Order: sequence, then C-alpha cells, then structure tokens
Amino acid sequence: MREENRLGTYLRARRELVTPESVGLPAHGIRRVPGLRREEVAMLAGISAEYYLRLEQGRDRNPSPQVLDAIARVLRLDDTATAYLHELAAPRPRTRARRPRRRSVPPHTAQLLDVIGVPAIAVDTYFDVLAANALATALAPSLRVGENRLRSLFLDPAEQLLYPDWARCAPQLVATFRNQLGPDVDDPRAVQLVGELSLASEEFRKAWARHDVKPPRSKAVRLNHPQVGEMRLWMSKLQADGSDGVEVIAYHAEPGTADAERLGLLASLAAEPPRTPVEAAPR
Repeated sequence: MREENRLGTYLRARRELVTPESVGLPAHGIRRVPGLRREEVAMLAGISAEYYLRLEQGRDRNPSPQVLDAIARVLRLDDTATAYLHELAAPRPRTRARRPRRRSVPPHTAQLLDVIGVPAIAVDTYFDVLAANALATALAPSLRVGENRLRSLFLDPAEQLLYPDWARCAPQLVATFRNQLGPDVDDPRAVQLVGELSLASEEFRKAWARHDVKPPRSKAVRLNHPQVGEMRLWMSKLQADGSDGVEVIAYHAEPGTADAERLGLLASLAAEPPRTPVEAAPR
C-alpha cells in the first residue's frame, strides 16, 4: 500500500464519488469513469484544468489552502474530510518518528475496565485490542486481548452475524481507521494490516478505496447475541489519559429498557461459575 502520491490518490477517489447531477452539471456523453471529470472539478473550483491535472498526477504538491477549500467544496467534503485533504497536502519531512507497533494501557485505565460494570475494551490506533474485561468477551468472543477489530469484523463470519447492520457498520470502522492514520498510510503496521485485509476481503477493499474519513464517535449499535437475543447498545468511546492514542470503548444500554435487561442477563451468565460433571457415587 505505497501511496507516494497521497494527495492525487485521494482527489481521484473522491472525484469518482461525485455525480455531475449533484453539482448541477448535465450528465451528457459517455463517461469512461464514474463521477466528475478532472476539467469539471477544475471549472467548478475556479482553477485551470492543467493545474488540477498536475495535482492529481503529483506534479504539484503545494496547493494553497484556498485552492484546497475550493476543491473540497466541489467534492462535497465535510469538515473532517476537508481537514484530511489539507493534511495530505502539507509538506512532509523526509524522516519522521514512527508510531510504536503496540501501545500499553495505563494502569488506571486497566482498572477502569475491571470495575466499570459493562463490556469494555481498550484499543490502539490500529484497533488492536490491548485490554478487555470478561463481560466484553461474553458479549463477543473477539473482544479479547490480541484480536484486531478490523480483522474480526471483516474476516470472521461469526462476528458478522452478531451485527444485523454489519453492511453499514463495517465501512464506518474503515473510515475511522483512515481518519486516525491521517497521512501516515505508509506506517508499517498499517501497510501490513491493510494489505492483509485487502487480499482477504472484497468488502474491505471497496471501503478502503473510497477514502472515506470519519472521526471516532459514540453511537448506538445492534447486536444479535446468541444467548440473550438482540440488543441495542450505546458504544461510547473515550481517550485514555496518559496514553498515546489508546481509546476505551464501552458498551452500555439505556436504563430501564429491555436492552438493559438483556445486558444484565448476559452479565449474570458470564458471572456463573462453570459447571463440573457430578461423579456417580460408588455402589
């Protein structure tokens, strides 16, 4: 996943997602690729077609903030995607510090997972699970130390069955992953993970090719648990203090709802000691 021309790759991917009709242009003629033509983006952004071509081809990597904002408006980018566009166009040093391959969970964060009373995990930038409480693993077996949330969500059929809205949730996680990486898509750990998932999952490959970027947000998710049934849980995300990018994800239900009852039942089942077979008394 070498992306030397990161800016051009992003512009091309986003241009192909914008229909002529959405920006007030007629969709006449045969189009070899979906979306807008380069000259259409240039015209709407108020720049020359030759200059925009140089941007996509990587022959000009120093556009002004005003030009980037104009292109972002044409490509219908939201604030997060526009900020990402500016990051891609920013000058990059020849050498830079790499993120460590694995972060550590601060002791107070690990203690929080033990006492919080709801399923909770701690993940790093790559969505590697660094810590998890027992209730999280009871909620989903893949919510355990050593697993990767992207790998589980795209490669584990059992994990996919847990999420009735998998087709919507999975691409959102990819967009959040790209946002967290920022322009560092050539990070060695990211290269390895994206390469593996791109080869193994067509769905991941399509989602990654869109170049969507989304900030991490708390949201409601539906889970169809095999023991307690379907639950609608809030998935809240918090940055761990004193850590380099470690995030706590907690799953909780609205109090007084059937979802809360099912989550409580799951907690009771997870707390039950394993039953041992009773030996028959000797005759």
